[in-house]
Amino acid sequence: MKNLLHYIQARCEISTSDLHLIKTHSISENVPAQTKLLQAGKIERYVYFLSKGIVKGYQNIDGKIVVQHLVQAHDFFTSLDSFMSQTPAIDYYETITDCELIKISKLDYDSLQTQSSFWSDFIKTVTNEHLNCKLERVKDFQTLTAKARYLKFINQQPELALNVSVDTIASFLGMEPQSLSRIRKQITF
Repeated sequence: MKNLLHYIQARCEISTSDLHLIKTHSISENVPAQTKLLQAGKIERYVYFLSKGIVKGYQNIDGKIVVQHLVQAHDFFTSLDSFMSQTPAIDYYETITDCELIKISKLDYDSLQTQSSFWSDFIKTVTNEHLNCKLERVKDFQTLTAKARYLKFINQQPELALNVSVDTIASFLGMEPQSLSRIRKQITF
């Protein structure tokens, strides 16, 4: 819970009563590596804050795993469309490492929305941060070479680069594992 509160306080001012509300509407959970948190076709019931560990979000497109999200500690994640509309998800979320999660159910999320003006403002801030990251990722795919994307990835997210498989990183960066292996051989540190 401490990591979540620190994350919130770094972005917004929060009252003691709002802190208490968040604590009462949150559930802490330890989850082992390789645990599916969500499967395609199921409805996303939670928004998660990853306090510790690494999670991947992906789709299975014609039998090929396409990694769209690599989430590291101190960030939120969910299958947003499924969570907000309570319709079946098209993606999967799975822990890569042992994880400590804080989860907020849809019912608790909605309750926070009605009980606190802070929560709405905070969600807008987090949503804008995530939208900016997505826009930068799209721009990187349009303007950077595969090698440049990989170099940016290892410079900006060294924890992920050290703890995620080559296959997963390659999929996340939009290349085949063999291409990433060639790029890694070209780079001297």
